[in-house]
Amino acid sequence: MAEQVDGPALDEVVTFTSDLIRIDTTNRGGGDCRERPAAEYAAARLAEAGIDPDLLERTKGRTNVVARIEGTDPSAEALLVHGHLDVVPAQAADWSVHPFSGEIRDGVVWGRGAVDMKNMDAMILAVVRGWARQGVRPRRDIVIAFTADEEASAADGAGFLADRHPGLFEGCTEGISESGAFTFHDGGGRQIYPVAAGERGTAWLKLTARGRAGHGSKVNRDNAVTRLAGAIARIGAHEWPLRLIPTVRAALTELAALYGIGTDLTDVDALLEKLGPAAKLVESTLRNSANPTMLDAGYKINVVPGEAVAHVDGRYLPGGEEEFRNTLDRLTGPDVDWEFHHREVALESPVDCATFAGMRAAVEEFAPEGHVVPFCMPGGTDAKQFSRLGITGYGFTPLKLPDGYDYAAMFHGVDERVPVEALHFGVRVLDRFLRTA
Repeated sequence: MAEQVDGPALDEVVTFTSDLIRIDTTNRGGGDCRERPAAEYAAARLAEAGIDPDLLERTKGRTNVVARIEGTDPSAEALLVHGHLDVVPAQAADWSVHPFSGEIRDGVVWGRGAVDMKNMDAMILAVVRGWARQGVRPRRDIVIAFTADEEASAADGAGFLADRHPGLFEGCTEGISESGAFTFHDGGGRQIYPVAAGERGTAWLKLTARGRAGHGSKVNRDNAVTRLAGAIARIGAHEWPLRLIPTVRAALTELAALYGIGTDLTDVDALLEKLGPAAKLVESTLRNSANPTMLDAGYKINVVPGEAVAHVDGRYLPGGEEEFRNTLDRLTGPDVDWEFHHREVALESPVDCATFAGMRAAVEEFAPEGHVVPFCMPGGTDAKQFSRLGITGYGFTPLKLPDGYDYAAMFHGVDERVPVEALHFGVRVLDRFLRTA
């Protein structure tokens, strides 16, 4: 298919990425964020293209944008295209450039959100504005959503939209968003483009140990800190059993075919060794996981506290929640209680469908040397909230990246940045997919 993206769209995606980065939408958790300026920016760009957006808030300043573009086939199911507007904190002293400068230097856009995920927000805007200039309408309705609060609980963002405004997503059966269709260089000359068709469930936990408070110099067999430390050590040392879900099986099968090796799923460790660096695409989604991340106990060195608290970042695969719960019960033991601080479902989407085939075709048109494979994300996205509406989600934020660019390190990392050429590729691929999806 010939180039269909117009020149202004290629310029706009860079400008929009930079502009959105300069709007500080840091989400520190606990409600400490204000996405409204970025939401108004996105809404204004849509309005300029003749698209009428809704701005919606559960909490003042925590603004979401939703708009619908009508397709040419009224009988076709609608497609949701969504991206979040908030970003995680960044310490300017640690960066080579100011994280909210949006600086464009040597063909690279720098700043917090360049990859997670104001780049995709900018791609969406650039594509639909290009359609408006060209008089293009997609085959199916496209519902655009720019959300708040993804980097925390999503309660003010996708969760609020799904619970309070489901009518805006009427007819949507599938959705695309972040973390997929990026170039993974395997070190041996192969370029792999993983497209996400699953997410592990989120299980952020609070552990509480209680004991007998007392003087630090006396024997204390009921020490809350000791009890908590034991539970945390057991959790950190636990070896979770292998759990192969269909998406990961499909990933291993396609990768094995690409490398010309046998697909012996009875010995996954041996298979991963043969895959080399490409094993990174699946190794975090072979099992459930639980990583201790925070500890809080005591107030004075010579006082044994009566309570000690820890937090654990747990993730479970589709179908793995019962195993996760039972394992935590066993590892924490009778002296430590645990509860969900935040919980979201695990997701899995079909890869043998027209939509996945369309994403594969769009990537391979502009990266014919590339190999598209399905994968499961170790973390989660707003697709979890939209799944409440029966919307099947995929990770599809296309980027053609140079060898040596550490895509994974850009997420929540220092010196987050994205090449201009990667944004141009993303616009072309996204345009190609959405026109015909």
